[in-house]
Amino acid sequence: MKVVIPGGTGHLGRVLGRALAEQGHEVVVLTRREARPEPGVRHVHWDGRSAGPWTAEIDGSDVVLNLAGRSVNCRYTAANLREMLNSRVDSARVVGGAIARAARPPALWLQMSTATIYAHRFDEPNDETTGMLGGDEPDVPAYWSYSVDIAKAWEREQRLAATPDTRRVALRTAMVMSPEPGGALAMLLRLTRLGLGGPVAGGGQYMSWIHEDDLVNAIAFLIEHDEVSGPVNLAAPEPLPYREFLRALRSAVGVPVGLPATRWMAEIGAFVLRSDTELLLKSRRVVPGRLLEAGFEFGHPSWPAAAEDLVRQARRPLKTVT
Repeated sequence: MKVVIPGGTGHLGRVLGRALAEQGHEVVVLTRREARPEPGVRHVHWDGRSAGPWTAEIDGSDVVLNLAGRSVNCRYTAANLREMLNSRVDSARVVGGAIARAARPPALWLQMSTATIYAHRFDEPNDETTGMLGGDEPDVPAYWSYSVDIAKAWEREQRLAATPDTRRVALRTAMVMSPEPGGALAMLLRLTRLGLGGPVAGGGQYMSWIHEDDLVNAIAFLIEHDEVSGPVNLAAPEPLPYREFLRALRSAVGVPVGLPATRWMAEIGAFVLRSDTELLLKSRRVVPGRLLEAGFEFGHPSWPAAAEDLVRQARRPLKTVT
């Protein structure tokens, strides 16, 4: 099977590209810049905005997994938010156009999306059927709606694409927990080991997450299950309040205490890390309704056991690419 991954040089792209290559698939990553070699992965240049020679890789492929888009791990300035929007919408539009023009279009288009599309809430979990989309919640910073608007525009571009012969799935992905350097877990482990892994603003906000292995297996599951299309939540079935999430992580690391942080302290920390507090303060209580209904079985449904596994993997020596 040939899998084309636009925007596949980032953290998730490396994880998924490597896993698909190890499964024996032909993997082609579309990238805007020079990329480090990955065994079994071929890199092809594109600009993420316009058609070019790269479209020949789409024609005749089996699966397109579009991960392209500016990282959300940045300050939410007007310029950065605009780049987040444009990079996602432009890439989805040009990928959709390449699929529409293909003589042999792929059977499946997996489009990255985000669990941030759901409302900030504490009362009920959000699944794909009954979940509340965000954007107009009371008592939250007004700019949080920009992230939701970006997610909606991202999915709308895929939904409106003229690709009748290609099944489409929007991957509403929670925070991926991976031992791979450069991801969210690496930052959380660094803070935890410094004694800073305590609750933020009380810690009652929900944390939705997914183990790297379950992410990889869910992608394989969606490729095989033709009956699943539309939005799919890629999240473990047991989201938990942030204070409990961090307590389990501290236990896995062996750090007994984590200093708590108030909201204003979180603002200072986010500024220093060139990130934004929405990533910490928004309550993302997301559950994988459609995956469970389709029969997917999570290998890591519960965070305490997942944290133990991830910390153990993170302590292993890094593999070198030859």
